[in-house]
Amino acid sequence: MKTHLRVARPTDNLDLIVEMYRVGLDLDVLGSFKDHQGFDGIMLGKSGMQYHFEFTHHRGHKVGKAPTQDNLLVFYVPDRAEWESACVRMESAGFKSVPSYNPYWDQDGRTFGYRVVLENGEWE
Repeated sequence: MKTHLRVARPTDNLDLIVEMYRVGLDLDVLGSFKDHQGFDGIMLGKSGMQYHFEFTHHRGHKVGKAPTQDNLLVFYVPDRAEWESACVRMESAGFKSVPSYNPYWDQDGRTFGYRVVLENGEWE
């Protein structure tokens, strides 16, 4: 099973938080996006690692203190059968499927309970 973990956290101070994590944890900028359905974001990590961090800002919205609906743990599960099995396991464990705050995650994934997303796709 090839699984990739994305730890996604919203912030009101995107540039500051990204720089602190980049320098403090010696991470590289892996990617970024601007105004994707109102969201800006930057991904940090190291090439070849099975996880990375994503920090986002929803334009026109204040995050305030965590937790919010956009505090996510995202697991990429590329194999469709494994992803479906993982979704069943989440429900069997008592997690309820909920609509995602950011509509992107509802396209190919499912969000459970306190914002755990199972994304049926592969991180590139």
